[in-house]
Amino acid sequence: MTLDGQSERNSVPDLTAALEQLWKRFLPEIEERVSILDAAARACAAGNLPQEQREAAHAAAHKLAGTLGTFSLSRGTELAREFEQLCAGKDTCSGDQGGRLSTLAAEIRTIIAGRS
Repeated sequence: MTLDGQSERNSVPDLTAALEQLWKRFLPEIEERVSILDAAARACAAGNLPQEQREAAHAAAHKLAGTLGTFSLSRGTELAREFEQLCAGKDTCSGDQGGRLSTLAAEIRTIIAGRS
């Protein structure tokens, strides 16, 4: 670092640019995870969410919670955690639960679109 703090000032734009590159790189994977949530929500609403699909949605929501937090999308992290918790059990889905899962997935998708 120089005495005038030049390297500190340069590091913030460098970090911002690096995060933007990472966002663009991982956006297709992020969107795919939201699609997994959408599909699970639809299956749940129809009363037919197989355990394998529930586990896939649980894993996708968990990964989204962490990823969205990395990009300072804390509301997205909260929603993804709620989705994850709703998929944690082995109970049969109800229409109400499917509706909530659909709402969560839609809100997460909106947050991601706003970041893009």
